[in-house]
Amino acid sequence: MRSRRRAPSVAAMPGPEPPMRLKSSLLLCLLALSGCAATPPPGLRDGAKPISSAAAFDPARFADVWHVAAAYGAEARCGPLAETWILTAPGRYRVTGTACGPNGARAFVTEARVTGPGRIARDGEELWVLWTDADYRVAVIGTPSGGFARLLSRTPTVRPDLMVAARRVLEFNGYDPAALTPL
Repeated sequence: MRSRRRAPSVAAMPGPEPPMRLKSSLLLCLLALSGCAATPPPGLRDGAKPISSAAAFDPARFADVWHVAAAYGAEARCGPLAETWILTAPGRYRVTGTACGPNGARAFVTEARVTGPGRIARDGEELWVLWTDADYRVAVIGTPSGGFARLLSRTPTVRPDLMVAARRVLEFNGYDPAALTPL
């Protein structure tokens, strides 16, 4: 004859203790899982990987109109964005264009200066030119902190081979290339 186990009755269970234990167990599990993230959030750079700027960067060739062809995160929701970099002195630019703000695209004007090979200070932030193709048709820029990266192009659309190269550069520098959104 098979014996049957009975589930404990509600009366046999102590009042508030199981839910508290359950909440504590769930909290511990969630905390443990939060430390297991294999990749950083989209758009953020994996700080364990090295980052490098373009040593052969030419400030004069960088000057002109750039379309933001792809970007990370909220910046991608604004649609087409562009910037004009005008060289005002050796290693200094006046930058105008559109940026993505909390209420959509907005115009901006700012100054920027070259601080090292492929490194540009703009609005208190150090932008690194990670790569340009040989003809300066596309450029990949980002920040060492990883809070910002984008693909710039002289034209609104990017050739597929240059897009692949840009994604590889981002990946090499610790960014998640899959999270890059074309605009």
